[in-house]
Amino acid sequence: MSYLYWLVGISLAFVLFERLIPWRKQQRLLRPGWLRDVGFLALNGNFFSFLTAGITGVIAVGGIKALQLLGLQLEGSPVPKWPIFGQFLALLVLADFLQWCIHNLLHRVPWLWTFHKVHHSITTMDWIGNWRFHWVEVVVYKSLQWLPLAWLNASPEAMFAVAVVTTVWGDFNHANLDVGLGPLGYVLNSPRMHLWHHDQSSEGGVAKNFGVVFSLWDFLFGTAYWPRKRSPDQLGYPGMEEMPETFPGQVLWPFTSRGRTARPGTADGTI
Repeated sequence: MSYLYWLVGISLAFVLFERLIPWRKQQRLLRPGWLRDVGFLALNGNFFSFLTAGITGVIAVGGIKALQLLGLQLEGSPVPKWPIFGQFLALLVLADFLQWCIHNLLHRVPWLWTFHKVHHSITTMDWIGNWRFHWVEVVVYKSLQWLPLAWLNASPEAMFAVAVVTTVWGDFNHANLDVGLGPLGYVLNSPRMHLWHHDQSSEGGVAKNFGVVFSLWDFLFGTAYWPRKRSPDQLGYPGMEEMPETFPGQVLWPFTSRGRTARPGTADGTI
């Protein structure tokens, strides 16, 4: 329940900040589709967090049993002996790098991209867009991150702190805030850089700006693209007219025959 309280507080804070220091001043609070995205916030931030926790819990138990059958144990990490801030930092860096890798996969593997299209159907960006994603993505992220993060064996306090920070930074990346990070933008992600990840054109390449908290990974691995003096002309993905506009429609769409046969590609073009 403590995370849920944090989620509500974070959400209210971003609603306020976007009114006080908006980047796109003409953008309305109750913009088109806001009610649908509130549905995604409730679904992904509350209800389905319990469902996906159960699914990934089953996967984790199965993974532990498989390792035991192979005679392997998740031991040897020095992290539990570190001070809490050291545990937090190690967990944040490793988790964010893994998320960068998985985000890459969501764009490059066609059946994963089908689910990720829900997030890239955003055409008006604000903080709540961070929550418009298909719940299957949570299962993918948690399953693929489980083994290395389980080996790290950081404390529950460090895990909670990382969960809060990544939630805040995800909302920040999508927020309509007139905030610049200066040189720190080469290390940390920001709304101005992440907006180009949602660019509908192929400008800058077909795969760009996958970072969540750290932009550093994109600069290191050549996936960064950020014209600092302007914004994309249009957000979304090519062919997004295939995506339903309603909340139930977007939740169900990847499972429908239309979703399964949709053309593959990335948010910025084809693979």
